[in-house]
Amino acid sequence: MPLDITITLSDEDLQKFQDSVDKGKLAVADESSAAAIENKAAELIENARELELPQFISERLFKLQILLNMIKDSEWKLSDEEINSIRGALYYFVDPEDVIPDHIPGIGFLDDAMYAEIVIQELQIEIKMYQEFCQFRITEENRRRNRGLDPHVGREDWIADKRAILHSRMRERRRLSTGGRGWRMRLL
Repeated sequence: MPLDITITLSDEDLQKFQDSVDKGKLAVADESSAAAIENKAAELIENARELELPQFISERLFKLQILLNMIKDSEWKLSDEEINSIRGALYYFVDPEDVIPDHIPGIGFLDDAMYAEIVIQELQIEIKMYQEFCQFRITEENRRRNRGLDPHVGREDWIADKRAILHSRMRERRRLSTGGRGWRMRLL
């Protein structure tokens, strides 16, 4: 029988995560550090797949994959600022000063799971728009194939139109969501 547990983080607790994001934003100015952040986040996800972590931890860590997909997807074309902001958010996973060191058996990934949940919630608008883009891309490719068309002919045109609409909605919703309605990490 599943059990829901609610954890309330104080402003001081949240500030520790925000401090890591702020350090990450500075770290991504160096391209090799930015790549290292992506690689370490990918490594964390892979380790989570191999370790026998509690389900509530592994599920949250697996969700980070969508953030990596977003910044690596050449057709989604986030701005450099947006990519670096997401990299900055992922910095916590390489930060040697994270709250609970990962090597501690049983609880080492607990803080990573909590932080992953915060990041996923904070970027839910961006994630939703990206998922809609991916679904559109798959559907349109299949539609074109079914009609005997090559899905790569004119691809950038049909992708660009949808991407522009979704980017516009994403940025407008982000702007509105930071309009004073409660706490929001400064990720983007």
